[in-house]
Amino acid sequence: MTQAPATSPPSRRRHDREIISLAVPAFGALVAEPLFVMVDSAIVGHLGTPQLAGLAVAAALLTTAVSVFVFLAYATTAAVARRVGAGDPASAIRQGMDGIWLALLLGTGVIAVALPTAPWLVHVFGASDTAAPYAITYLRISSLGIPAMLVVMAATGVLRGLQDTRTPLYVAIGGFAANGALNAGLVYGAGLGIAGSAWGTVIAQISMAAAYLIVVVRGARRHGASLRPDAAGIRASAQAGVPLLVRTLSLRAVLMIATAVAARLGDTEIAAHQIILSLWSLMAFALDAIAIAGQAIIGRYLGADDARGAREACRRMVQWGIVSGVVFGALIVLARPLFVPLFTDDQSVQSTLLPALLVVALSQPIAGVVFVLDGVLMGAGDGRYLAWAMLVTLAVFAPVALLVPSFGGLTALWWAMALMMAVRMTTLWLRTRSGKWIVTGATR
Repeated sequence: MTQAPATSPPSRRRHDREIISLAVPAFGALVAEPLFVMVDSAIVGHLGTPQLAGLAVAAALLTTAVSVFVFLAYATTAAVARRVGAGDPASAIRQGMDGIWLALLLGTGVIAVALPTAPWLVHVFGASDTAAPYAITYLRISSLGIPAMLVVMAATGVLRGLQDTRTPLYVAIGGFAANGALNAGLVYGAGLGIAGSAWGTVIAQISMAAAYLIVVVRGARRHGASLRPDAAGIRASAQAGVPLLVRTLSLRAVLMIATAVAARLGDTEIAAHQIILSLWSLMAFALDAIAIAGQAIIGRYLGADDARGAREACRRMVQWGIVSGVVFGALIVLARPLFVPLFTDDQSVQSTLLPALLVVALSQPIAGVVFVLDGVLMGAGDGRYLAWAMLVTLAVFAPVALLVPSFGGLTALWWAMALMMAVRMTTLWLRTRSGKWIVTGATR
């Protein structure tokens, strides 16, 4: 990072309070999101194996489709936070509304693609003949909720930019509870089967979007911000999101390559890989919560023309990331005899898993820095650099990972993943140290 005077204890305490107040609720909201799929799986699983297999395929397609548009949250958070820092809440909410309108347009486009192509998509993902009809049913119905899901993303970005991560937590908890009740009632009470699970999730998602819109509309009226769609603003939101879309697609490519390589290693290796990836993702949620705090805090400081405050906050969040990574790494090592048997009783999978898991533990401090700096640069609106950095990372990772079957097993693959994180850390650290990310003002 750029050199700055050492942060004083009062400043550290102030930054700590800000980070904790934003990161803890953000973590709760992040964890609540994957619980939707877990609830659906638990309820549908009792209908039969073909239904559960169909849900698995459809859920994978939906998760992929929605995760591509995560820039709706990230870009909106940064843009709104800047305007908050500049003391212009009306403009901040107006910027957020542009992101919400963009979400509705993109969601409508996804529906137009998903409905007619559902059978083809299910076939491409390899669903069996018995599972395919259930997958198609779930995918077609659930796709109707995608606009609501994208609105939730964009509106979450608005509230994060307004330094509010508690409301997203409350909405996520309410949505999770509603989803569980609706699924149980429609699947079993109404006898709708897997279609009932899909409709229950869609209704829960629409309810969450409505709750967010009520909060945003109230804020807009309070500050006199227009709610009407603005073509120029929507276009600007889309343009700001393109680099983050490239970044996200590159990261998804890394994960897909890793899974494909693990599958080539054998059934034991892919089973162990899936367990490790699940744990890795869980820890990523916790680290991402600090990154979300970084997006909101850095954007606000830069909007307020406080370059020094942005540097100090960045420095403190990096310290948080390192400490969090060390703690998570230690927990993996110490708790592995407890949680590994929960995933599998297969001794061959366990013996394959453990050495790779140690690699993950060792790389957690690196991951902590990566997630924090990723959030800092997002908060600064430095999306173009993030896109190029992730493309460079993909270019380094892909050939190394593809060589793994020739010279190693699953542990070698996770060393390749550790290399990927190290390359990301290097590119992000060089950027933050250069100071080129520090662009103050209400807009970048």
